[in-house]
Amino acid sequence: MKKYKIFTSTARNLTPYLNQELLSLGFKELSILNTGVFLEAPFDDIMRLNLSLHSANHIFLLVKEFNCDSPDELYKQVVNIEWENLIFEDGYVSIFSNVSNPTIRDSRFANLKCKDAIVDRLVKIKGKRPDSGPLRDKTVIYLYWIDKRCAIYIDTSGESLSKRGYRKISLKAPLQETLASGIILATNWQGKTHFVNPMCGSGTLAIEAAFMALNRAPSILRKNFGFMHTKFYNAATFEEIKKEIRKKENKNINQKIMATDIDKYAIEAAYKNACLAQVENYIEFKTCDFRQTPMPQPPGIIVINPEYGIRLGDINELENLYKEMGDFLKQKCSGFTAYIFSGNISLLKKVGLKSQKKIIFYNGDIECRLYEYSLYEGSKRAPRLTTEHRQE
Repeated sequence: MKKYKIFTSTARNLTPYLNQELLSLGFKELSILNTGVFLEAPFDDIMRLNLSLHSANHIFLLVKEFNCDSPDELYKQVVNIEWENLIFEDGYVSIFSNVSNPTIRDSRFANLKCKDAIVDRLVKIKGKRPDSGPLRDKTVIYLYWIDKRCAIYIDTSGESLSKRGYRKISLKAPLQETLASGIILATNWQGKTHFVNPMCGSGTLAIEAAFMALNRAPSILRKNFGFMHTKFYNAATFEEIKKEIRKKENKNINQKIMATDIDKYAIEAAYKNACLAQVENYIEFKTCDFRQTPMPQPPGIIVINPEYGIRLGDINELENLYKEMGDFLKQKCSGFTAYIFSGNISLLKKVGLKSQKKIIFYNGDIECRLYEYSLYEGSKRAPRLTTEHRQE
Protein backbone atom coordinates (compact mmCIF):
# COMPACT_ATOMS: atom_id res chain seq x y z
CA MET A 1 0.00 0.00 0.00
CA LYS A 2 1.41 3.37 -1.03
CA LYS A 3 2.61 5.58 1.80
CA TYR A 4 2.47 9.35 1.77
CA LYS A 5 4.60 11.81 3.66
CA ILE A 6 2.34 13.71 6.01
CA PHE A 7 2.65 16.46 8.59
CA THR A 8 0.48 16.30 11.69
CA SER A 9 0.28 19.84 13.02
CA THR A 10 -0.49 21.07 16.52
CA ALA A 11 -0.17 24.18 18.66
CA ARG A 12 3.27 25.29 19.79
CA ASN A 13 4.72 23.11 22.56
CA LEU A 14 2.05 20.42 22.20
CA THR A 15 4.32 18.36 19.96
CA PRO A 16 5.57 15.99 22.73
CA TYR A 17 1.98 15.00 23.51
CA LEU A 18 1.03 14.66 19.84
CA ASN A 19 4.05 12.43 19.30
CA GLN A 20 3.06 10.41 22.38
CA GLU A 21 -0.33 9.84 20.75
CA LEU A 22 1.24 8.82 17.45
CA LEU A 23 3.54 6.32 19.15
CA SER A 24 0.61 4.81 21.08
CA LEU A 25 -1.21 4.33 17.75
CA GLY A 26 1.81 2.52 16.28
CA PHE A 27 3.31 5.31 14.17
CA LYS A 28 6.96 6.29 14.08
CA GLU A 29 7.99 9.86 13.44
CA LEU A 30 10.34 10.91 10.63
CA SER A 31 11.08 14.23 12.31
CA ILE A 32 9.63 16.42 15.04
CA LEU A 33 9.18 20.18 14.86
CA ASN A 34 7.82 22.63 17.43
CA THR A 35 4.48 22.71 15.63
CA GLY A 36 4.05 19.13 14.51
CA VAL A 37 5.39 15.74 13.47
CA PHE A 38 6.35 14.38 10.05
CA LEU A 39 5.64 10.71 9.35
CA GLU A 40 4.64 8.37 6.53
CA ALA A 41 1.31 6.61 6.28
CA PRO A 42 -1.07 5.07 3.72
CA PHE A 43 -4.27 6.96 3.00
CA ASP A 44 -6.39 4.66 5.19
CA ASP A 45 -4.23 5.61 8.17
CA ILE A 46 -4.55 9.29 7.29
CA MET A 47 -8.30 8.88 7.75
CA ARG A 48 -7.70 7.05 11.05
CA LEU A 49 -5.46 9.84 12.31
CA ASN A 50 -8.05 12.48 11.50
CA LEU A 51 -10.57 10.58 13.59
CA SER A 52 -8.30 9.51 16.44
CA LEU A 53 -5.81 12.23 17.36
CA HIS A 54 -6.76 14.36 20.35
CA SER A 55 -4.10 17.08 20.13
CA ALA A 56 -3.60 17.51 16.35
CA ASN A 57 -5.02 20.50 14.46
CA HIS A 58 -4.50 19.34 10.85
CA ILE A 59 -3.20 16.35 8.91
CA PHE A 60 -1.39 17.56 5.78
CA LEU A 61 -0.59 15.20 2.89
CA LEU A 62 2.50 16.28 0.96
CA VAL A 63 1.91 16.59 -2.79
CA LYS A 64 5.18 18.14 -3.94
CA GLU A 65 8.32 19.83 -2.62
CA PHE A 66 10.52 22.11 -4.73
CA ASN A 67 12.74 25.17 -4.71
CA CYS A 68 10.98 28.36 -5.74
CA ASP A 69 12.25 31.92 -6.11
CA SER A 70 9.41 33.70 -7.90
CA PRO A 71 5.61 33.68 -8.44
CA ASP A 72 6.15 32.50 -12.02
CA GLU A 73 8.19 29.54 -10.78
CA LEU A 74 5.45 28.75 -8.28
CA TYR A 75 2.86 28.68 -11.06
CA LYS A 76 5.11 26.50 -13.24
CA GLN A 77 5.68 23.94 -10.50
CA VAL A 78 2.04 23.77 -9.39
CA VAL A 79 0.58 23.53 -12.91
CA ASN A 80 2.75 20.46 -13.54
CA ILE A 81 1.16 18.56 -10.64
CA GLU A 82 -1.37 15.96 -11.84
CA TRP A 83 -4.32 17.56 -10.09
CA GLU A 84 -6.75 15.59 -12.25
CA ASN A 85 -5.71 12.50 -10.26
CA LEU A 86 -6.01 14.21 -6.89
CA ILE A 87 -9.09 16.42 -6.76
CA PHE A 88 -12.41 16.90 -8.54
CA GLU A 89 -12.63 19.29 -11.46
CA ASP A 90 -16.23 20.20 -10.60
CA GLY A 91 -15.59 20.66 -6.86
CA TYR A 92 -14.57 23.57 -4.66
CA VAL A 93 -10.98 24.51 -3.77
CA SER A 94 -9.62 26.83 -1.11
CA ILE A 95 -5.97 27.86 -0.79
CA PHE A 96 -4.30 28.74 2.50
CA SER A 97 -0.65 29.50 3.00
CA ASN A 98 2.34 30.36 5.10
CA VAL A 99 4.52 32.53 2.85
CA SER A 100 7.73 34.42 3.55
CA ASN A 101 9.58 35.18 0.32
CA PRO A 102 11.08 38.49 -0.86
CA THR A 103 9.16 38.32 -4.13
CA ILE A 104 5.80 38.20 -2.32
CA ARG A 105 4.40 41.24 -0.52
CA ASP A 106 0.98 39.74 0.16
CA SER A 107 0.41 36.02 0.67
CA ARG A 108 -2.93 36.36 -1.12
CA PHE A 109 -1.02 36.88 -4.37
CA ALA A 110 0.81 33.58 -3.84
CA ASN A 111 -2.52 31.91 -3.09
CA LEU A 112 -3.93 33.31 -6.33
CA LYS A 113 -0.99 32.01 -8.39
CA CYS A 114 -1.40 28.59 -6.79
CA LYS A 115 -5.14 28.55 -7.43
CA ASP A 116 -4.72 29.71 -11.04
CA ALA A 117 -2.25 26.91 -11.71
CA ILE A 118 -4.61 24.26 -10.30
CA VAL A 119 -7.61 25.60 -12.22
CA ASP A 120 -5.70 25.99 -15.49
CA ARG A 121 -4.44 22.42 -15.26
CA LEU A 122 -7.93 21.02 -14.65
CA VAL A 123 -9.49 23.08 -17.45
CA LYS A 124 -6.81 21.87 -19.86
CA ILE A 125 -7.04 18.19 -18.90
CA LYS A 126 -10.70 17.78 -17.87
CA GLY A 127 -12.42 20.73 -19.55
CA LYS A 128 -13.93 21.89 -16.26
CA ARG A 129 -12.84 24.09 -13.40
CA PRO A 130 -13.65 23.92 -9.70
CA ASP A 131 -15.11 26.85 -7.82
CA SER A 132 -12.81 28.52 -5.32
CA GLY A 133 -13.08 30.67 -2.22
CA PRO A 134 -12.24 30.92 1.49
CA LEU A 135 -14.40 28.08 2.88
CA ARG A 136 -12.60 25.02 4.26
CA ASP A 137 -15.46 22.57 3.94
CA LYS A 138 -14.36 21.00 0.64
CA THR A 139 -10.89 20.53 -0.92
CA VAL A 140 -8.24 22.53 0.95
CA ILE A 141 -4.74 23.13 -0.43
CA TYR A 142 -1.98 24.41 1.83
CA LEU A 143 1.01 26.30 0.41
CA TYR A 144 4.15 26.47 2.53
CA TRP A 145 6.75 28.81 1.02
CA ILE A 146 9.61 30.04 3.21
CA ASP A 147 12.60 31.63 1.43
CA LYS A 148 13.23 29.25 -1.50
CA ARG A 149 11.72 26.16 0.07
CA CYS A 150 8.22 25.43 -1.14
CA ALA A 151 5.81 22.59 -0.42
CA ILE A 152 2.26 21.92 -1.59
CA TYR A 153 -0.05 19.93 0.69
CA ILE A 154 -3.62 18.71 0.69
CA ASP A 155 -5.14 19.51 4.07
CA THR A 156 -6.92 16.22 4.71
CA SER A 157 -8.65 17.67 7.77
CA GLY A 158 -10.17 20.72 6.09
CA GLU A 159 -11.42 22.70 9.05
CA SER A 160 -9.29 22.34 12.17
CA LEU A 161 -9.65 19.08 14.09
CA SER A 162 -10.38 21.22 17.14
CA LYS A 163 -13.86 21.55 15.64
CA ARG A 164 -15.16 18.24 16.90
CA GLY A 165 -18.74 19.22 16.17
CA TYR A 166 -20.07 19.09 19.73
CA ARG A 167 -19.46 22.62 21.01
CA LYS A 168 -22.52 24.43 19.75
CA ILE A 169 -22.67 26.67 22.83
CA SER A 170 -19.49 28.60 23.67
CA LEU A 171 -18.92 30.94 26.58
CA LYS A 172 -16.33 33.70 26.80
CA ALA A 173 -12.76 32.75 25.81
CA PRO A 174 -13.24 28.95 25.62
CA LEU A 175 -10.29 26.58 25.33
CA GLN A 176 -9.80 24.99 21.94
CA GLU A 177 -10.60 21.30 22.10
CA THR A 178 -7.13 20.25 20.94
CA LEU A 179 -5.46 22.47 23.56
CA ALA A 180 -7.74 21.06 26.25
CA SER A 181 -6.69 17.57 25.18
CA GLY A 182 -3.03 18.58 25.25
CA ILE A 183 -3.43 19.84 28.81
CA ILE A 184 -4.98 16.53 29.88
CA LEU A 185 -2.26 14.54 28.11
CA ALA A 186 0.36 16.63 29.93
CA THR A 187 -1.11 15.54 33.27
CA ASN A 188 -0.52 11.90 32.26
CA TRP A 189 -4.07 11.08 33.35
CA GLN A 190 -5.02 7.66 32.00
CA GLY A 191 -8.72 7.63 32.86
CA LYS A 192 -8.08 5.26 35.80
CA THR A 193 -8.64 7.86 38.54
CA HIS A 194 -11.14 10.63 39.15
CA PHE A 195 -11.11 13.79 37.00
CA VAL A 196 -12.47 16.97 38.63
CA ASN A 197 -12.93 20.21 36.68
CA PRO A 198 -14.10 23.20 38.74
CA MET A 199 -14.88 26.39 36.77
CA CYS A 200 -15.73 24.13 33.84
CA GLY A 201 -17.19 26.82 31.56
CA SER A 202 -18.64 25.20 28.43
CA GLY A 203 -17.31 21.80 29.51
CA THR A 204 -14.48 21.29 27.03
CA LEU A 205 -11.98 19.79 29.50
CA ALA A 206 -14.52 17.38 30.99
CA ILE A 207 -15.78 16.28 27.56
CA GLU A 208 -12.27 15.70 26.25
CA ALA A 209 -11.47 13.75 29.43
CA ALA A 210 -14.53 11.57 28.82
CA PHE A 211 -13.33 10.83 25.28
CA MET A 212 -9.98 9.70 26.67
CA ALA A 213 -11.47 7.59 29.45
CA LEU A 214 -13.79 5.90 26.93
CA ASN A 215 -10.93 5.44 24.44
CA ARG A 216 -13.24 7.20 21.98
CA ALA A 217 -11.87 8.84 18.84
CA PRO A 218 -12.55 12.56 19.44
CA SER A 219 -13.69 13.27 15.87
CA ILE A 220 -15.75 10.11 15.39
CA LEU A 221 -18.99 12.12 15.19
CA ARG A 222 -17.66 14.73 12.78
CA LYS A 223 -19.44 14.66 9.43
CA ASN A 224 -16.95 16.36 7.13
CA PHE A 225 -13.20 16.17 6.51
CA GLY A 226 -11.02 17.55 3.74
CA PHE A 227 -10.03 14.05 2.59
CA MET A 228 -13.65 13.37 1.62
CA HIS A 229 -13.24 15.85 -1.23
CA THR A 230 -10.26 14.15 -2.85
CA LYS A 231 -10.00 11.24 -5.29
CA PHE A 232 -8.21 9.15 -2.65
CA TYR A 233 -11.41 8.83 -0.62
CA ASN A 234 -13.55 5.70 -0.52
CA ALA A 235 -16.70 6.04 1.58
CA ALA A 236 -17.06 2.30 2.24
CA THR A 237 -13.48 2.05 3.50
CA PHE A 238 -14.04 5.02 5.78
CA GLU A 239 -17.12 3.39 7.31
CA GLU A 240 -15.13 0.21 7.97
CA ILE A 241 -12.40 2.26 9.66
CA LYS A 242 -14.97 3.91 11.91
CA LYS A 243 -16.41 0.51 12.85
CA GLU A 244 -12.93 -0.77 13.76
CA ILE A 245 -12.30 2.28 15.94
CA ARG A 246 -15.69 1.98 17.64
CA LYS A 247 -14.97 -1.65 18.63
CA LYS A 248 -12.03 -0.44 20.75
CA GLU A 249 -14.14 1.90 22.87
CA ASN A 250 -14.65 1.24 26.56
CA LYS A 251 -18.27 0.63 27.50
CA ASN A 252 -18.10 2.22 30.94
CA ILE A 253 -16.02 4.60 33.04
CA ASN A 254 -15.38 3.32 36.56
CA GLN A 255 -14.07 6.64 37.87
CA LYS A 256 -15.86 9.96 38.22
CA ILE A 257 -15.55 12.84 35.80
CA MET A 258 -16.95 15.95 37.50
CA ALA A 259 -17.62 19.42 36.09
CA THR A 260 -18.77 22.31 38.28
CA ASP A 261 -19.34 26.02 37.74
CA ILE A 262 -20.98 28.79 39.72
CA ASP A 263 -22.78 29.98 36.57
CA LYS A 264 -25.90 27.92 35.92
CA TYR A 265 -25.83 28.96 32.26
CA ALA A 266 -22.31 27.54 31.95
CA ILE A 267 -23.49 24.23 33.38
CA GLU A 268 -26.45 24.21 31.00
CA ALA A 269 -24.12 24.87 28.07
CA ALA A 270 -21.64 22.23 29.23
CA TYR A 271 -24.41 19.65 29.57
CA LYS A 272 -25.83 20.42 26.12
CA ASN A 273 -22.35 20.17 24.60
CA ALA A 274 -21.80 16.85 26.37
CA CYS A 275 -25.10 15.60 24.95
CA LEU A 276 -23.95 16.49 21.44
CA ALA A 277 -20.67 14.68 22.17
CA GLN A 278 -22.70 11.71 23.47
CA VAL A 279 -20.84 11.63 26.78
CA GLU A 280 -23.43 13.27 29.07
CA ASN A 281 -23.94 9.99 30.97
CA TYR A 282 -20.26 9.86 31.93
CA ILE A 283 -19.92 13.35 33.45
CA GLU A 284 -21.41 14.64 36.71
CA PHE A 285 -22.43 18.31 36.39
CA LYS A 286 -23.16 20.58 39.34
CA THR A 287 -23.87 24.30 39.70
CA CYS A 288 -21.80 25.54 42.62
CA ASP A 289 -18.90 27.73 43.61
CA PHE A 290 -15.62 25.92 43.01
CA ARG A 291 -15.07 25.78 46.78
CA GLN A 292 -18.22 23.66 47.11
CA THR A 293 -17.16 21.16 44.47
CA PRO A 294 -18.03 17.73 45.97
CA MET A 295 -14.71 15.92 45.98
CA PRO A 296 -14.67 12.12 45.56
CA GLN A 297 -12.25 9.96 47.47
CA PRO A 298 -8.67 10.25 46.15
CA PRO A 299 -6.71 9.55 44.08
CA GLY A 300 -7.47 11.68 41.09
CA ILE A 301 -6.61 14.93 39.37
CA ILE A 302 -8.12 18.39 39.46
CA VAL A 303 -7.79 20.64 36.42
CA ILE A 304 -8.74 24.32 36.69
CA ASN A 305 -8.69 26.86 33.87
CA PRO A 306 -9.48 30.18 35.59
CA GLU A 307 -9.63 33.60 34.00
CA TYR A 308 -6.22 35.23 33.85
CA GLY A 309 -6.89 38.89 33.31
CA ILE A 310 -5.44 39.43 29.84
CA ARG A 311 -8.74 39.49 28.00
CA LEU A 312 -11.12 38.90 30.89
CA GLY A 313 -11.57 39.74 34.53
CA ASP A 314 -10.31 42.38 36.93
CA ILE A 315 -6.77 41.73 38.19
CA ASN A 316 -7.50 42.69 41.80
CA GLU A 317 -10.49 40.37 41.97
CA LEU A 318 -8.51 37.63 40.26
CA GLU A 319 -5.67 37.88 42.79
CA ASN A 320 -8.16 36.99 45.51
CA LEU A 321 -9.64 34.22 43.33
CA TYR A 322 -6.24 32.57 42.86
CA LYS A 323 -5.54 32.77 46.59
CA GLU A 324 -8.90 31.12 47.28
CA MET A 325 -8.08 28.40 44.75
CA GLY A 326 -4.94 27.65 46.72
CA ASP A 327 -6.92 27.52 49.97
CA PHE A 328 -9.47 25.17 48.38
CA LEU A 329 -6.76 22.82 47.13
CA LYS A 330 -4.99 22.76 50.51
CA GLN A 331 -8.09 22.31 52.61
CA LYS A 332 -10.35 20.02 50.54
CA CYS A 333 -8.25 18.20 47.97
CA SER A 334 -5.70 16.14 49.91
CA GLY A 335 -4.57 13.08 48.01
CA PHE A 336 -5.24 14.63 44.59
CA THR A 337 -2.85 16.14 42.08
CA ALA A 338 -4.02 19.57 40.94
CA TYR A 339 -3.29 21.47 37.75
CA ILE A 340 -3.96 25.14 37.10
CA PHE A 341 -3.73 26.46 33.54
CA SER A 342 -3.22 30.20 33.26
CA GLY A 343 -1.69 32.88 31.06
CA ASN A 344 -0.71 35.06 34.02
CA ILE A 345 2.34 33.96 36.01
CA SER A 346 1.96 36.73 38.59
CA LEU A 347 -1.53 35.46 39.40
CA LEU A 348 -0.28 31.88 39.68
CA LYS A 349 2.07 33.06 42.42
CA LYS A 350 -0.98 34.02 44.47
CA VAL A 351 -2.02 30.36 44.73
CA GLY A 352 0.44 29.98 47.59
CA LEU A 353 1.46 26.41 46.82
CA LYS A 354 4.77 25.06 45.59
CA SER A 355 4.41 23.67 42.09
CA GLN A 356 6.14 20.42 41.15
CA LYS A 357 5.95 20.99 37.41
CA LYS A 358 5.62 24.02 35.13
CA ILE A 359 4.90 23.47 31.44
CA ILE A 360 4.69 26.17 28.80
CA PHE A 361 1.70 26.17 26.46
CA TYR A 362 0.21 28.70 24.07
CA ASN A 363 -3.45 29.65 23.99
CA GLY A 364 -3.44 31.38 20.62
CA ASP A 365 -0.69 33.98 20.94
CA ILE A 366 -0.83 34.03 24.73
CA GLU A 367 2.01 32.23 26.51
CA CYS A 368 0.49 30.16 29.30
CA ARG A 369 1.63 27.83 32.07
CA LEU A 370 0.30 24.57 33.40
CA TYR A 371 1.31 24.31 37.06
CA GLU A 372 1.17 20.99 38.89
CA TYR A 373 0.58 20.72 42.64
CA SER A 374 0.84 17.50 44.64
CA LEU A 375 -1.59 17.79 47.53
CA TYR A 376 -0.49 15.83 50.57
CA GLU A 377 -2.27 15.46 53.88
CA GLY A 378 -0.85 17.21 56.91
CA SER A 379 2.62 18.69 56.65
CA LYS A 380 4.11 16.14 54.27
CA ARG A 381 6.32 18.00 51.85
CA ALA A 382 6.34 17.46 48.12
CA PRO A 383 9.40 15.71 46.65
CA ARG A 384 11.93 17.72 44.71
CA LEU A 385 11.23 18.04 41.01
CA THR A 386 13.14 15.62 38.83
CA THR A 387 10.88 15.35 35.79
CA GLU A 388 12.30 16.20 32.40
CA HIS A 389 9.06 17.93 31.48
CA ARG A 390 9.85 21.05 33.44
CA GLN A 391 10.55 23.84 30.95
CA GLU A 392 11.41 26.89 33.03
